[in-house]
Amino acid sequence: MDNRFYIEVNAELKNHHESRICGDVFLSRRMVEENRIVVVLSDGMGHGVKANMLATLTSTMALNFTAEHKEVHRIAEIIMNTLPECSERKMSYSTFTILDIEYDGKVSILEYDNPQSIIMRGTKIFEPEWTCVMLSGGKSAGKELKSCEFIPEKEDRIIFFSDGVAQSGLGSGKFLFGWGRDSVQQYILELVSHEPDISALQLAHKVVNMAHVNDGYQSKDDTSCGVVYFREPRKMMVCTGPPFEDHKDAELAKMVDVFSGKKILCGATTADIIARELNRTIEDSFDFDDPDLPPISMMEGVDLITEGILTLGKVTEMLKNYSNSTRLGKGPADRIVKMLIESDEIHFVIGTRINIAHQDPSLPVELEIRRTVVKRIARLLEDKFLKEVSLTFI
Repeated sequence: MDNRFYIEVNAELKNHHESRICGDVFLSRRMVEENRIVVVLSDGMGHGVKANMLATLTSTMALNFTAEHKEVHRIAEIIMNTLPECSERKMSYSTFTILDIEYDGKVSILEYDNPQSIIMRGTKIFEPEWTCVMLSGGKSAGKELKSCEFIPEKEDRIIFFSDGVAQSGLGSGKFLFGWGRDSVQQYILELVSHEPDISALQLAHKVVNMAHVNDGYQSKDDTSCGVVYFREPRKMMVCTGPPFEDHKDAELAKMVDVFSGKKILCGATTADIIARELNRTIEDSFDFDDPDLPPISMMEGVDLITEGILTLGKVTEMLKNYSNSTRLGKGPADRIVKMLIESDEIHFVIGTRINIAHQDPSLPVELEIRRTVVKRIARLLEDKFLKEVSLTFI
């Protein structure tokens, strides 16, 4: 993967206040072999199940055709000719924004009927040249789409959203004609200049929340915002288990010491080794924030120390069930999950010595459990959260 920057992709979606299902759909796919990410946001006409089905159909087609490197006109035509039209308004049933991002190349954006994406370079608005794509074939003849291409730089952001954001507050005193793209842009500018390293998730969350506020806390439409953020990768190391051979203790301690990023130690033995080798003291806390797990400890130069296997087991479950509506508490596993989600490159260092205190050394069950749990966490982080993960056994 290109080391120029990390690409953070995230979105926040809120349903129409009377619907249980969202009529906007956000999809993203990372194609590791090709060093590409394709991201799609589609807004189905109306709201509820029907809107969701149309938006799902649109976004899935858009994602697959874009992944196959189909030409912009072709992608647009296939989607537009496949989608049913509203008989009265002669409008396609759903809109879309497609982002095709190459790690070491360009970004291409193709839009149909969604508010125009906002592109930022650092804390300023960046205006690439947009071209109009006119369709000629089939029932979509005469339809207009917009597209643009540019080479991204570090600290660029692409913010794209559905009508629910731009039209929030419509008809109310403050925004007679809705919040509007210009005001949304102004709001984003203020957020980013106030907090230049705001994450993609936080930014999307704030935009959708503000639209919700504009609507008097009852969204009049499905409201969604996606953000792509090109930035320095945030690194993290999770260290668990003592090394197989005692003489590797110093090597492990050095790995932890020189690592630049967040550091977590899981397991008392592991923490004791690092403390001994680096000549530091461990301070235990007595905050039982999670009734299932022992409390955390602290050490200079390390962000968090927790118990080992039980905590990692709980982390696995939490990652498996994690969704946009998950609220994390203050327990040891919650803290680890929060740090994992906020990091991009995660390095696991797994010690392979068997803990004599646990069992008969001729049965390396505990080691297998530790390996299996860490591998499970790694797979979840890669597949579900698009993180980059490495495993080192020592």
